[in-house]
Amino acid sequence: MGSKYTKRYTEEFKRDAIALVDSSGKTVTAIARELGVSSESLRGWYRQAKADQGEGRPGELTTQEREELRRLRRQNAEQAKTIEVLRKAAVFFAKESDR
Repeated sequence: MGSKYTKRYTEEFKRDAIALVDSSGKTVTAIARELGVSSESLRGWYRQAKADQGEGRPGELTTQEREELRRLRRQNAEQAKTIEVLRKAAVFFAKESDR
């Protein structure tokens, strides 16, 4: 079974690990093993760093684009709730005016 605890790494550690992958000529898996990090985590950090530098795969979002998308989705959800409240209020007041 997996642990409930998720280890967090500093941005500096991630940058250093990515630089090590770029400069060492070793595989991501080998570097991850040396650093005691999950190879999937390091691979994700590396892929995201490349996207942020404009070297990612087509359609891959940069960190800024991901943050903006997250913000816009949150804003959209808030607006949908507001619209639903206003719709219910309009129905309520329409019924009240018919009396």
